[in-house]
Amino acid sequence: MLAIGLASWLGAGGAWAGALVEFPNVSERGPATLVGYLARPDQGLSALLGGAGHSVERFPAVVVLHGCSGISSHSAGIADRLGSEGYVALAVDSLGPRGVASRCGSIGYPEQAFDAHSARRYLAQQGFVDAARIAVLGQSMGGIAVLYAVDRDMAAQYFTERFQAAIAYYPACVLPLVTLTAPTLILAGERDDWTPAERCRESEGSDENPAAVGRSAAAANSC
Repeated sequence: MLAIGLASWLGAGGAWAGALVEFPNVSERGPATLVGYLARPDQGLSALLGGAGHSVERFPAVVVLHGCSGISSHSAGIADRLGSEGYVALAVDSLGPRGVASRCGSIGYPEQAFDAHSARRYLAQQGFVDAARIAVLGQSMGGIAVLYAVDRDMAAQYFTERFQAAIAYYPACVLPLVTLTAPTLILAGERDDWTPAERCRESEGSDENPAAVGRSAAAANSC
């Protein structure tokens, strides 16, 4: 049923899309398996968008984390865009497997950070992925999960494998101080009054792996 639900928002053009995949959840908090949308540079819509074929045998990869309203065609679009740029991209559904419709009434969803590591481990086991080059990207609630996933005192402490880079779009930087295990870029709207950029500047990472906070003039909508 979950696969049918995911397929519904992918639309009728599934022949050109990536693949729906199921993979183990590494967290003991459940569920046993997670699902997501996998885009590859050498297949489907990503290959069409990318134009010329890719000749490498193993691709770098990106784990994509959605906002509080859950996975959507927008998440798949991000994955396909990354695929067209030469990355394997896995957009993870953190709400559907848990029977949750939305998390927009609360700040953050810690389970999503562990889902990111589950997706990373799955990607590292694929023969077409370069296991030494896997990053994580998320927006809003997914952006918070990105920071949790690479924070040495949060989810990262439970895993020996590391993300090589992290990108968080307009996250709510709710932790007073973080120690990051990967170079991290935080992008926030300068006039965003929901997730102010200054909070992220105040909680920047360590000297070894700092967080760069970028601001644009446009305000961002958190979701």
